[in-house]
Amino acid sequence: MYYIGVDLGTSAVKLLLMEESGKICNIVSKEYPLFFPHPGWSEQKPEDWFAQSLAGIKELTEGIDRKQVAGIGIGGQMHGLVTLDSEDKVIRPAILWNDGRTGAEVDYLNNTIGKDKLSEYTANIAFAGFTAPKILWMQKNEPENFKRVAKIMLPKDYVAYCMTGSFCTDVSDASGMLLLDVKNRTWSKEMMEICGITEAQLPKLYESWQVVGTLKPEVAEELGMSSDVKVVAGAGDNAAAAVGTGTVGDGQCNISLGTSGTIFISSKEFGVDENNALHSFDHADGSYHLMGCMLSAASCNKWWSEEILKTTDFAAEQKAIEKLGENNVFFLPYLMGERSPHNNPDARAVFFGMSMDTTRADMTQAVLEGVAFGLRDSLEVARSLGIQIERTKICGGGAKSPLWRKIIANVMNLKVDVLENEEGPALGGAMLAAVGCGAYPDVETIAAKLVKVVDTVEPEEELVAKYEEKYQKFKQLYPTMKPLF
Repeated sequence: MYYIGVDLGTSAVKLLLMEESGKICNIVSKEYPLFFPHPGWSEQKPEDWFAQSLAGIKELTEGIDRKQVAGIGIGGQMHGLVTLDSEDKVIRPAILWNDGRTGAEVDYLNNTIGKDKLSEYTANIAFAGFTAPKILWMQKNEPENFKRVAKIMLPKDYVAYCMTGSFCTDVSDASGMLLLDVKNRTWSKEMMEICGITEAQLPKLYESWQVVGTLKPEVAEELGMSSDVKVVAGAGDNAAAAVGTGTVGDGQCNISLGTSGTIFISSKEFGVDENNALHSFDHADGSYHLMGCMLSAASCNKWWSEEILKTTDFAAEQKAIEKLGENNVFFLPYLMGERSPHNNPDARAVFFGMSMDTTRADMTQAVLEGVAFGLRDSLEVARSLGIQIERTKICGGGAKSPLWRKIIANVMNLKVDVLENEEGPALGGAMLAAVGCGAYPDVETIAAKLVKVVDTVEPEEELVAKYEEKYQKFKQLYPTMKPLF
């Protein structure tokens, strides 16, 4: 049997076809537009996601017996606000995870309602990207639209709804809405009251591998598949990527260098750091995870190379970088503001320390190192909780760079495990579908069977010491600049 994994990203949907054995048969990607109607705003049309997902699935399954497809699992961008009216029409374009319009609402939630209460209700505090502040923004700025809201959902759940008619979400993705009681895996009555919504407007909650429905007859017919194809609840992109990299069970770590950057630590125990610098979320394996998320990671390198240097040959730019740990140029990677650990949508990117002998390579190196230092900020919070991590998996577009992997290993002082198949959320989605269809008993079993480490980047003592010194300098830059943002 075959399983399809869907990764609903910010720039494209990536689809993956997997056999029960774990063999990846095909991968397809379909792009859709991103809209910036005002500075700091970021929106997409949900209809584009569904249309491109269907087109992608058709292309993905060309040349196979489509009746052999057993299940579909969807991972996707988190936090986006999708609203439907009573006739299931999309009310307005989705407000995305990297949208910065909710400054006033975040301030209201964190300072008027209070961080202590939010943490008590949801295990988290408000961040500009989360869904609850967007609901409050809509209530205040688009009251007529708000009155029409019958269903509130997350991006991947819109695709699942169009496929199955099931109004559902999973606990890992719901954790990022600031509406979920994460510890007890249930909607928070207090948060619904604060946001002026009812439980009827929110989707039914599932674990990530649980089956939420089967393909609608018309969707099955269009795809040439059986209407018995099971669709599982899926997971937020980071939890789905963690499944795909085997970051499940207790004390496992994964670093993702995608558009955004994350450090993801799985845990059997529920935990929250005292400043809520890390997100405390439910995991797709049935337990919990802590996550530090920076809004710009590989996108920093993309911006620097494509917009400033006017090149797409990333490897050529990195070839000239020779002396690690000795760069005097620093880069604060806050092109879109920052989430973990600073929670400041007004933070901005900065180059610091240039001189007349600074080279193009120094600047490129500073961008790669700045992202690594930013991720280390979150790792330090986890370490302050007594969590001891010695090694991490790595995934995302940026992880394809051997140089960046080496920088990460030495900045973090962690062994970095490189995987045979680094397909992130799409692979995680297919694995969750396989569990939901009964091919594997649980998420930990399939991860142990299918995820293979093919290389490990070891930190080097001398380089770790050099980067330690640089990191201590980097740490002083944000608090120094903060008043200027």
